Amino acid sequence: MNTNTQENPDAATSLEELIGSQTGRRSKKSWWWLLGLPALVVVAVLFFLITEEEKTVPVYSTRDIKTGKLVVTVTATGNLQPTNQVEVGSELSGIVEEIFVDVNDHVKSGQVLAQLDRSKLNDAVTMSRANLVAAQAQVLQAEATAEEARAALGRYQRVAELSGGKVPSKNEMDVAEATLKRAEANVSSANAGVLQAEANLQSDETNLEKARIRSPIDGVVLERDIDPGQTVAASFQAPVLFLLAEDLSKMELHVDIDEADVGQVKEGQTATFSVDAWPGRQYEAVITRVEYGSQETDGVVSYRTVLAVKNDDLSLRPGMTGTADITTLIHENAVLVPNAALRFTPPVASGEESKQSGSVVMKLFPRPRMQSHKKQIASNGASPRVWVLQEERPMAIDVTVGSTDGQSTEILDGSLKPGMQVITEAL
Repeated sequence: MNTNTQENPDAATSLEELIGSQTGRRSKKSWWWLLGLPALVVVAVLFFLITEEEKTVPVYSTRDIKTGKLVVTVTATGNLQPTNQVEVGSELSGIVEEIFVDVNDHVKSGQVLAQLDRSKLNDAVTMSRANLVAAQAQVLQAEATAEEARAALGRYQRVAELSGGKVPSKNEMDVAEATLKRAEANVSSANAGVLQAEANLQSDETNLEKARIRSPIDGVVLERDIDPGQTVAASFQAPVLFLLAEDLSKMELHVDIDEADVGQVKEGQTATFSVDAWPGRQYEAVITRVEYGSQETDGVVSYRTVLAVKNDDLSLRPGMTGTADITTLIHENAVLVPNAALRFTPPVASGEESKQSGSVVMKLFPRPRMQSHKKQIASNGASPRVWVLQEERPMAIDVTVGSTDGQSTEILDGSLKPGMQVITEAL
């Protein structure tokens, strides 16, 4: 290698020049990169700051203020019941001999529904009739005895008149008078026996009639809890054999009104309700009674309310669950705002984030935004307020609110007018 270099000095010089030129070019490119990097950083930071500034501009969702009809309703759930529901039982014990009706049968007042075995009852009636005849015979016998004693006393009195009081003796006269009084008393006792026998006969005949269980009303048989051959035991209380509904064309819906809503519910208010059996169909009802007595279920206090329902087509049945919407208030031409507008409060930046000036380091390396750095504008609690946009900024307006239907609220006083837009949320 050294020998070749010494022999060719020109080649060595060219190699050094080539190496030197390559090194110079690399140095120039490195300087260009070093000079351009800060400029790129500045451009990126400026773009980031402008983008963040644009992002901090709030965007709001607004709704129009409208004039319309405000209808306030109270929702309650309950069950349908007949206007008059009667439980028919038996006062007597015995074996059911025959049943004449079944479930869903229409019955009339006085119609026989079932009959118990009447063998013993017939025997009791026969015995009571015999006792009555015997008592009546006792009356005849007592009357005959009394008549005999009365005749004997009359003879003694005539003899005494004819004999000038010599005969009969005073003792015989007293005995005759006492005999008559005892005979008359026996007549009274015999008559009382007749009355007692008649009462026993009437009681046995009543029991015989009660063995035929009759319907007390005109209606429909809802339940039948007895079959032929079964024994009815009525020792302590009358067992229920049939459940009757008087008139299913008129029914009642019994609902439970929550204590928070009972102040709005009054007699005469109208309502609509639906049942699961007929989806999409609405039935009309009228409140007839709001009970003062409360009832508590699982810690919830409610008040029983009765609604009158027409059921001409008999599509409604006892026990169905109905969900009623009771109309408690109707206001025409009410100024309405969405409830979301009354709940809205615009967020604003805290004092540290609202400052326009700051260090270059803070702008170049901003800290992550924390939710705790934001606060809500709190109202003074004097009155409700809504917010409207003025020069792209939210402005508060105090209002006086009225009733609400859960979605919109009536504005009673304030500077709001139909057509204005209120803020409902910040996007």
